[in-house]
Amino acid sequence: MSVLPPSESPVSRASLALRLADVRAIVVLAWPVLVGQLAIIAFGVIDTAMVGRYSAESLASLGLGASIYISVFVALTGILVALSPIAGNLYGAGRVAEIGEQTRQAIWLAVALSVIGAVLLTFPAPLLDVAKADAALRADATRYLRILAVGLPAALLFRIFNSLSTAIGKPRIVMTLQIVSLAVKIPANYALIFGFAGLAPMGGIGCALASTLINGIDACAALWIMARGSAFQPLQIFSRFSWPQWPHQRALLKLGIPMGVSYLIEVTSYTFMALFIARFGTATLAAHQIAGNMGAVLYMTPLSIGIGTATLVAQRIGADRLEAARRLSGSGILLASIVGLFYAGAVLLLRGQIAAAYTSDAHVAATAAGLLMIVAAYHVFDAFQVSTAFVLRSYQVTVIPTAIYAIALWGVGLGGGYWMGFDLGGHLPHVWTGANGFWIANTLSLGMAGIGLGLYRRHVVRRFKGNRQA
Repeated sequence: MSVLPPSESPVSRASLALRLADVRAIVVLAWPVLVGQLAIIAFGVIDTAMVGRYSAESLASLGLGASIYISVFVALTGILVALSPIAGNLYGAGRVAEIGEQTRQAIWLAVALSVIGAVLLTFPAPLLDVAKADAALRADATRYLRILAVGLPAALLFRIFNSLSTAIGKPRIVMTLQIVSLAVKIPANYALIFGFAGLAPMGGIGCALASTLINGIDACAALWIMARGSAFQPLQIFSRFSWPQWPHQRALLKLGIPMGVSYLIEVTSYTFMALFIARFGTATLAAHQIAGNMGAVLYMTPLSIGIGTATLVAQRIGADRLEAARRLSGSGILLASIVGLFYAGAVLLLRGQIAAAYTSDAHVAATAAGLLMIVAAYHVFDAFQVSTAFVLRSYQVTVIPTAIYAIALWGVGLGGGYWMGFDLGGHLPHVWTGANGFWIANTLSLGMAGIGLGLYRRHVVRRFKGNRQA
């Protein structure tokens, strides 16, 4: 009688089949998210590439202003993203009509957050002081941020629509709007940056104006779809008016504030890195902007996989299918990690061509190519940690992951980056200092965060299963 080896046993084949089914389900949700996210990140790529052709000075002011805006925007949207796991759980449990009230409450929360964000963007002097930038750079960055402040409410509203659409398994609607927005962004950017048909050239300021106009259009489209779209009719979002209700607001804030703080920690570790790197001069800051922009493009794939995985996990938890949720979470993290390794290899091979595509300045391109070598390693750790973080959010666990981020990204990443970048010890090799030092420290911090989040995920899954069984 023959015995099948373990790799070919019926149990192993069944497990493999389930894993493949998980991957297919994740990909079905993740690819529209990815396309939409790439369309949005293309806003930044297009801004960087176009302004880089306009002037290195404008590119530096864009990098400085964008780093501040992203910090504010991501922290606020991180709070609003709490709607996604809540709506996903309700959708999985079949309590679809309750999602409408949660959405109305999230909109009220977005209004309050818009006021806070607009004030920070309109008066950015404290953050600009950290960079110790020259007067011209500060002035351009301030004008850039004040224009984006006008479009912030619309951007936050669209983020609610984005989170809700993904939570109910309809990411293609958002993807379509984001692609259309990109198609509008390209000619609008060109006309406002370089001048066209009587318009004076605005440089980096033109990017902000184009983005603000597009945010307004997207928000109007989102409201119309939530009110009239067939996929959203069962949710009854605008079937009645609701004032802010503290129990709902408290639930959103309890989950959302730690998420927003973790987003803020993650982004400010990059933001302050940009502010400190600004001290090394315009050319180094421009190279950093290229490396960061490329890192953001790579990040979109594991981010999308994480979002798709978290959506499915939240729905399975709502349906009380805990074993399926556990298996799905592992499949999604593995998929994101494999893709991250592939992307890292591609960046290593093509770093010179990538840098040259962003800028015609040979010195900036050479500096950026060196940074891209570090970005390759950075991305491998980033892929693992972001997919794991999204899985934890689907379990509505946010406080401990936030603490892990704070220790790793602020302590090791930003603190270690400052120590290496400015060589406070006075004995580091030159190649480990400057912008390289900041990127190396941030790479190590993401590795530390990934290990912490991975170990905590195992604990959460076991604890969650035990609580449900009890």
